[in-house]
Amino acid sequence: MSILQIAQIIVSVILVILILLQDRGEETSGIFGGAGGGGAYYQRRGIEKLVFIATIVFVVIFVGLGILNLVLPNIQNLF
Repeated sequence: MSILQIAQIIVSVILVILILLQDRGEETSGIFGGAGGGGAYYQRRGIEKLVFIATIVFVVIFVGLGILNLVLPNIQNLF
């Protein structure tokens, strides 16, 4: 296994944890007719906003590592 593959595994585990940490209860209840408090608009604050932004960052890192894992071995085979 290469360093890129190990890094992608680590990032994927962190990404799964971040996705599972996100609270998905109250903001979706208003969409499906539940008794949500604030209507359709919901603003993330505090730790929830941090987890949301970290999830986006780790998705970008995961996709970048996936592309590097796909491209780099092919470049090395050319030389």
